[in-house]
Amino acid sequence: MRIAIVGAGALGSLIGHGFCRAGQRVTLVDRVHRLAQIEALGGLVVQAPDGESSTAVPHLLAPDAATAGRHEVVFLATKSQDLPAAASAMGPLLGAETCVVTLQNGLPWWYFQRFDHPLAGRRLDSVDPDGVLERNIDSSRIVGCVAYPAAILRADGTVQHVEGQRFPVGELDGQERERTRQLVALFTAAGFKSRAIPDIRSELWLKALGALSLNPISALSRATLADICTFEPTRALVAEMMTEAKAIAESLGASFRHTVDERIEGARAVGHHKTSMLQDVEIGRPVELDALMLSVLELATLTGHRADAIRHVYACAALLNAGLAAAAG
Repeated sequence: MRIAIVGAGALGSLIGHGFCRAGQRVTLVDRVHRLAQIEALGGLVVQAPDGESSTAVPHLLAPDAATAGRHEVVFLATKSQDLPAAASAMGPLLGAETCVVTLQNGLPWWYFQRFDHPLAGRRLDSVDPDGVLERNIDSSRIVGCVAYPAAILRADGTVQHVEGQRFPVGELDGQERERTRQLVALFTAAGFKSRAIPDIRSELWLKALGALSLNPISALSRATLADICTFEPTRALVAEMMTEAKAIAESLGASFRHTVDERIEGARAVGHHKTSMLQDVEIGRPVELDALMLSVLELATLTGHRADAIRHVYACAALLNAGLAAAAG
């Protein structure tokens, strides 16, 4: 199977490393400086949670989709704010049957596509305001995936896999197809845990509860997951934000297999891990707020929910992000 991974950051490198070690033909598509870093290291270097490091060599390092050519599966592993540029240029990767797997945090632009709901077909403007993603990636190609592993891309280009193994996948219309079974087998052979689920949107919401609350609070406070979840005032704020989001999700038909308290305890158990948003702040990179927070506020408006706690934290995080964007030019 020819696999292209667009975005060789922490997550893209982690799954690419696993797929390479499982014997797949993996192409990494990323900026020249990141590809040069991987080449200098002799491949993708990942340190496992037990401390052991290993190297896996991709089949091809490509600075653009045209160099990479067509693939059977394309994993979109960029940050959500980088998706429009990636989607606009990914045409050469796509054959007639190419499957596109989305790995981003938060709620995707395709949320209402191929969905039996009164809002079916609606685009989430907060995530895809100009329709670039919708025009360039046909919904029939998409398989949703929720990426649970936590990983860190170090300054030297190596990746630390902190914890987590799960990559549940699901079709937008809830059906199980041969391609979803193949994706489950692909992740499993690479040493991860995966299963095909009929309701990928509920799984997206389960992870989104943490992303929309813990990530911005960590970025604003510079605190780790354990710090946020054990300091009573921030734990209470996280619970309030999660409860607001849960009500929005349930009004859209989503269901949850964990309570808010269980979700917070799961985050606390990860320990003193810096969220991806905090990692971005520390290197001066603008953070992904639209998919994590603004999309939830858009859905709050559509469903008649106030979501005051989410709205207030978003205002503070958006101000932080504006400063980061200005500094980054």
